[in-house]
Amino acid sequence: MKSKIFVLFVAFLLLSSANLFAQSSYQKPPKDVMDVLDAAVTPQTSISPAKDKILLLEPVGYPSIAELSQPMLRLAGLRINPNTNGAHRQPYAVKLTLKNIADGKETPIDLPAKAQIISPQWSADGKYIAAGNITPNGIEMWIIETANGKAKMVKNAKVNTAFGSFSWMPDQKSLLVNLVPSKRGVAPQYQNTTPTAPNIQETTGKTGAIRTYQDLLRSPNDEALFEYYATSQLAVVAVDGKIKEIGQPAIFDTTSVSPDGNYVLTSSVQRPFSYLLPASDFPQEVEIWDLNGKSVYKVASVPLQDNIPVDGVTTAPRNYGWVPTESATLVWAEALDGGNPKEKVEFRDKLMKIAAPFSSAPTEIVKTQHRFAGRTFGERNGLMLYSDYNRDTRKRRLFMMDYSSSASAPKLISDLNVADRYNDIGQPVTRRLPNGFSVIQQMGEEIFLTGLGASVEGDRPFLRRMNLQTLKTEEVWRSGNTEFEGFVALLDDGGTRFLTRKESPLDPPNLYLRSTAQNQTAQRITNFPDPAPSLRGIKKQLVKYKRADGVDLSFTLYLPPNYKEGTRLPTLVWAYPLEFTDASVAGQVSGSTNRFTSIGGISHLFFLLNGYAVLDNATMPVVGDPETVNDTFIKQINDSAKAAIDKGVEMGVVDPQRVGVGGHSYGAFMTANLLAHSDLFRAGIARSGAYNRTLTPFGFQGERRNFWEATELYTKISPFFFANKINEPILLIHGEADNNTGTFPIQSERLFAALQGTGGTARLVMLPHESHGYAAKESVEHTLFEMINWFDKYVKNAKPRENKTAAQTSR
Repeated sequence: MKSKIFVLFVAFLLLSSANLFAQSSYQKPPKDVMDVLDAAVTPQTSISPAKDKILLLEPVGYPSIAELSQPMLRLAGLRINPNTNGAHRQPYAVKLTLKNIADGKETPIDLPAKAQIISPQWSADGKYIAAGNITPNGIEMWIIETANGKAKMVKNAKVNTAFGSFSWMPDQKSLLVNLVPSKRGVAPQYQNTTPTAPNIQETTGKTGAIRTYQDLLRSPNDEALFEYYATSQLAVVAVDGKIKEIGQPAIFDTTSVSPDGNYVLTSSVQRPFSYLLPASDFPQEVEIWDLNGKSVYKVASVPLQDNIPVDGVTTAPRNYGWVPTESATLVWAEALDGGNPKEKVEFRDKLMKIAAPFSSAPTEIVKTQHRFAGRTFGERNGLMLYSDYNRDTRKRRLFMMDYSSSASAPKLISDLNVADRYNDIGQPVTRRLPNGFSVIQQMGEEIFLTGLGASVEGDRPFLRRMNLQTLKTEEVWRSGNTEFEGFVALLDDGGTRFLTRKESPLDPPNLYLRSTAQNQTAQRITNFPDPAPSLRGIKKQLVKYKRADGVDLSFTLYLPPNYKEGTRLPTLVWAYPLEFTDASVAGQVSGSTNRFTSIGGISHLFFLLNGYAVLDNATMPVVGDPETVNDTFIKQINDSAKAAIDKGVEMGVVDPQRVGVGGHSYGAFMTANLLAHSDLFRAGIARSGAYNRTLTPFGFQGERRNFWEATELYTKISPFFFANKINEPILLIHGEADNNTGTFPIQSERLFAALQGTGGTARLVMLPHESHGYAAKESVEHTLFEMINWFDKYVKNAKPRENKTAAQTSR
């Protein structure tokens, strides 16, 4: 009898093990979804600065999980592959082709077998392309001759992309490169190391908002590893293979050569390192070097940035860069308010400059009333466009002036809420100078502007001219209203010939050559085919409606192939909340239904292939004063969600008994809150979210108050504290290596534990080696498998709820 019981027990264990194994292996979604995932990848394009060729890059659609499983050191906010001394998980291309714009002739580039090409960069004259090639033991430097497509490797030049890069020198015949030092010795151990001391941190009364950064240093051994792999040797590498080293190896955060090629701006990271902040906030020495590595001017000694206020800046010089049209003139910004946005001052920042030989004192260019927010230089007449930003009104002002003249007064060009898409004037069109620097392209007194052209009917991109004296604009070209066509590049100085990228619901994106000449039709330049014809049966339309408080809302309604009019479908509402100070801009439409429907990765639109309707980008505006806007977060997202469902039901598309909700990151936070505080949905999908705001105590999204200033809010807005109220099934998915600020994997793990402990229905899927978004083919497939199965079980095939309708509001 005992023997029989033992045999049955063993059989039970074996069966349990088999079931456990089956549940824990990677799964695939339905065949229709797999067919789209496995479709050919459309090449990416890059236009030569000479405007005569296009580089076609064939990327890898999805790397394997084995590729993501390569060693990864998580140090000071960086992710480093110690085998290559490069960034972990760098996107790469496996095939490069050059295409002539004039005659369409294509020239394949001769690359080594199994090439993994990263960061291709054109020289300003278009004669060369520099690129990195990832190999198992380092990142090689390659030079491509564009006249014939021949490529050659630079010997003895391994690039440090863990904390560095490469860029063309002004002569366009050599590059400034961060090389892996050739004589740096043996690397510190990073596995199975025996501690030599405790890990100690100390604070002495300083205050400062410490965000919840990830991948930080944690021990003296981490410090040694960071120093080893982040250190590089600066060098000039010529296209003929000659290498000239500059100065001594250092941890370079910034390296930028002057327009005349005689100086290099460097910022080098210094000790003491921090265990609370990433490398970008470590102390730095900012200097100008000559090409022998000698410091000729110290710009700043930047201290550890551990006491910066919320939305504040350092008091040291920042945003430094060269004036493109001068030999060697450096400009930067400095705070006049101690870096604290709460200080009441007349001016917040000033722009400064200094010119070679850097023997005179820096001079002031202009003061800004609000926080300096960026600058761009023109190609002549001292033209500089710059902007400032008012964090209280969330308005950005754009000015123009002659930076070279002390008598030049700033001229206001625009003053808009940063969320005002309808009135956005666009961005200046730039061109590359022979020295490689980008400047605003000027035609006499005019410049060109390009933008998305947002409108109540969706985006219609444009190209315009603006007169710098009168500020009047004239439309050169605008996308039609039956397709989506975006500006790509000007091909001449006068703006009469330019490239666009055109697509429509039935036609994939391709490059076109346009001319302003009368009666001249657009000439198609590329011929990329439709990678997934099965998606053409999908229908979509822009739907506009109002929230109960009158705020305008919208979503894009997607309907599955072969949809029969009048049929009510199981529905997914997918959204991401955004904050606004002005209700009039909160309801502005974004996107365009004239775009080609393309689905890939972990997209929620794959639900369309399984018979669902999707209310995509259902707007969830949270409107209010920036200091207190989140006080009404729960009510506003509930009201927005209810309005979306009610509109879908009114249209005869949505089955109110079968509606689910989902979102990624802040959208996952929204999803959990909607399930906790309403009965609008049957189930939810929350990917890579944060659910306990006490774990992000110094703010989240646009929240300015810390936990100790707004304890009640942080509690009320955290779905973790209402886990016992989440009575609809929720699928939690998270990358085990999520490095996004605030969304530690423990956020999903703790919410799942809370749901388990309070009797909720939930499933937790942790994806090995994945970050905030999911990249590996196996992870992508499994995520889609989980999402579709979850909704099929709890939404599509859900039994009707008693006395529960979409008309219900918050609990």
